[in-house]
Amino acid sequence: MSSRRTARVASVIREVVSVCILQELRDPRIQNVTVLGADVSPDLRYATVRISVMGTPKEKSLTLHGLNSARGYLQSKVADRVKTRYTPELRFEIDHGIQKSFEATRILNEVLTDPEDEADNEEQPPAT
Repeated sequence: MSSRRTARVASVIREVVSVCILQELRDPRIQNVTVLGADVSPDLRYATVRISVMGTPKEKSLTLHGLNSARGYLQSKVADRVKTRYTPELRFEIDHGIQKSFEATRILNEVLTDPEDEADNEEQPPAT
């Protein structure tokens, strides 16, 4: 298969899954989900949907469980849109990239703020 075709199928899967999660799924477990992308196997039988969930680890686990419960419905929506011999089996995976970037930003902010400057600013009385 051409990589262009797998990329196109992955893009359609990402679009269909994100629209369904946003507009059609009513599962209270599925909250604060962002679909980041999809990776499709070369034979188009499997698709890994990368998601980001903002919240506690328990909320992430519940969201992943809710998405796995809705997998059949989401696969049927993908089958309606993608006309291939086999409908890709969806697998959901939490992508930790956004979390890691927030953590890196927090660490950089701690390192770049000099504690001596803050101490000097607190000791000086305001100018009148």
